[in-house]
Amino acid sequence: MSTPSKPPRVLAIAGSDSSGGAGIQADIKTITMLSGYAMTALTSVTAQNSVGVQAITPLQPHFIATQIQSCMDDIGVEAIKIGMVQYVTMVDAIAETLTGVDVPIVLDPVFMSTSGAQLIDEEALTAIREKLFPLATLITPNLPELEKLTGAKPERADEMGDVAKAFADEVGCAL
Repeated sequence: MSTPSKPPRVLAIAGSDSSGGAGIQADIKTITMLSGYAMTALTSVTAQNSVGVQAITPLQPHFIATQIQSCMDDIGVEAIKIGMVQYVTMVDAIAETLTGVDVPIVLDPVFMSTSGAQLIDEEALTAIREKLFPLATLITPNLPELEKLTGAKPERADEMGDVAKAFADEVGCAL
């Protein structure tokens, strides 16, 4: 009789979307659907619905780091996914906590909500480039995020692929 395999332990670091359509809630659903064991470290809590984002409350960077470390120390982790990180201090705390962690890290840079609400300050974007990109195995920007990261505005599918490839080569990871 074989021993059942354990589900891969995946830590999602992101904001909470009270409507359940994005953020930590969507990450938990996706990880679970893919037969993983979902753990979370919240960066922010939002009040939002299909109309828009009504409010955002960021969590303290030391608390974000403590959530991450608590999961890694006790439960362990096979992969990490990072989503919305609003402020430089959050980026710093996450980068410091994850430096030296040898698991795949997926960075999904979240700049704005589907309804168009700004979810990150400009200084945090620079910090993400400098501190989280080097830790990432895979970066998964959507098209508007890719445009913000590169300054390019590709219109055709082949142009999108070229811009994405050039960006991946520039930052040294998959896209």
